[in-house]
Amino acid sequence: MVGIVKLALRRPYTFIVMAVLIIIFGVASALRTPTDIFPNIDIPVVSVVFSYTGLPADDMTGRIVTFYERALTTSVNDIEHIESQSIPDYGIIKIFFQPTVNINAALAEVSAMSQTVLKQMPAGITPPLILSFNASSVPILQLALSSEQLSETILFDQATSFIRPQLASVAGAAIP
Repeated sequence: MVGIVKLALRRPYTFIVMAVLIIIFGVASALRTPTDIFPNIDIPVVSVVFSYTGLPADDMTGRIVTFYERALTTSVNDIEHIESQSIPDYGIIKIFFQPTVNINAALAEVSAMSQTVLKQMPAGITPPLILSFNASSVPILQLALSSEQLSETILFDQATSFIRPQLASVAGAAIP
C-alpha cells in the first residue's frame, strides 16, 4: 500500500489521467446500460385468435386454422413463417413477418384477410382477436385466480369488477 502512495506522489499526472478515464468510461457505460439490458428485438409478429364455442381441437384445426393459414399465404406479403395451435374452442395463429416489413401495413392485410375468410368458415363464428406484438414486449405476468370457497362465477365477477380495472391503469399494461 505504501508503494502505491509513493508512486502517486512521484507521478501525480498519471493518477489524474487514470481518474479522468475512469469517470469517462463510467459515464459512457451508465448511458449505454439501458440499451444493453433491454435491447429492441425487431421480430414483428401478429397473433390471431379465433374462438368458436363447442368446437373440439381437431375440428378447430381442420375447419378454421388450416383454412385461415392457406388464405394468409395467398394474400399477405412478407410472411416469414406461421405457427398455429388449436385447443378446444380456440385457434391461435402466430404470423411471423420479415424484419423489414411495415408492421402497420401487415396488420391491415391480416385484418382484411380475417374479415374476408369469415364467410367461408362455420356459421356463427365471430371475427378473430388480432394482436400485434414484438419479441421485446411479450407478457411478463399472467394472473390466475382460484378458490376453494368461491365459485368460478364469483371469481370471474371479482376479477372483471375489481382486479381488471386496477391493472388497466398500470403503465405498459396490455389487455388486462
